[in-house]
Amino acid sequence: MALSPLETTNNVQVAAHHWRPRFIANGIDVNDFDETVKNTTDWRAWGPNWKAVGEVHEGLGWDAEQRGRTVSATQAYQRAAWCYHLGKFLWFEDARVHAELRDRSVSIYRRALPHLDPPAVRLEIPFEGHVIPANFRRPVGTAAPPLVLLVPGLDSSKEELYAIEEDFLRRGMSTLTMDGPGQSENSVDFAIRPNWETVITPVLDHLAQLDLGVDLDRVGLMGISMGAIYGPRAAAYEQRLRAVVGLAGPYNLGDCWDALNPLTRGGYIFYTKSANEAEARQKAYTLNLEGVLDKVTQPLLVIHGGRDRLFPPAHAERIAREAPNATLVIYPDGNHVCNNISYKYRPLMADWLKEQLASGRTR
Repeated sequence: MALSPLETTNNVQVAAHHWRPRFIANGIDVNDFDETVKNTTDWRAWGPNWKAVGEVHEGLGWDAEQRGRTVSATQAYQRAAWCYHLGKFLWFEDARVHAELRDRSVSIYRRALPHLDPPAVRLEIPFEGHVIPANFRRPVGTAAPPLVLLVPGLDSSKEELYAIEEDFLRRGMSTLTMDGPGQSENSVDFAIRPNWETVITPVLDHLAQLDLGVDLDRVGLMGISMGAIYGPRAAAYEQRLRAVVGLAGPYNLGDCWDALNPLTRGGYIFYTKSANEAEARQKAYTLNLEGVLDKVTQPLLVIHGGRDRLFPPAHAERIAREAPNATLVIYPDGNHVCNNISYKYRPLMADWLKEQLASGRTR
């Protein structure tokens, strides 16, 4: 059904209001964001407009690469990838353009991977006839560091989580940032699913066959938004996870459905591969932590914002209440994922995971 002129304008403002702090915290230039929003009066133009901004940065990257300016090229390719991702994250007005933005975000970021500091290696982990694509980074000069698995949410991507990787790497932890079922690059072959033990267990099994130089007796997980459902659910059945951070997740997505903004509802329709909103709403009730948290005996850090408009803080309180080894931190001034105060939550979770993974498993 076509959007009305009012809806196309309102959706631009919804996107800007809800997600400006997130994308700026994750690397989008603030001037690019504000200028592009100002010039986008119709939601149908959101994807093409961000594609154009991404192409500017991609062009800068190509030019720098031709001149042997590797650092400049790498930074430009990252910015281009983030712009392409922002163009498609909750934008589904043109399936062809959405797919192009998704694929270009991945491909241009791959040009940056070997030149990051420390460099990244793309892994393709066999999974149900396809793969879990992941970017692996290891801190230089650290022998057998612990490993942190980074799990995106509904509409984020492994490419978007670079800044969070840096917080762990600076503290001597390696990172594996993945697109699981229904997430960004993996939204082609899979819908999102609640039972992430079916994801994390084969990932850890495969990592054990590789020579990555990390200590697989010290594995933690950090999940963002919906990833904060996936992480605890995996930990309930996968004891190789030593500690988990759940950042801004719901206890039961279905209970939040009626208050979700239209763009996020559209995202759930798309990423659950539902035919309509009614089907997506029904599936939302399967995305929950009911009857699971008492099995999460590992340390669990639950972080939430008091001003979260997607998932009320009461959900975080219930998660912490039902998990036997949970620590709850609610920032009264934090929005969804606390992206407006990333300088508060990111050091906290990185320090906490470093402390939890400081020593090997007692045998």
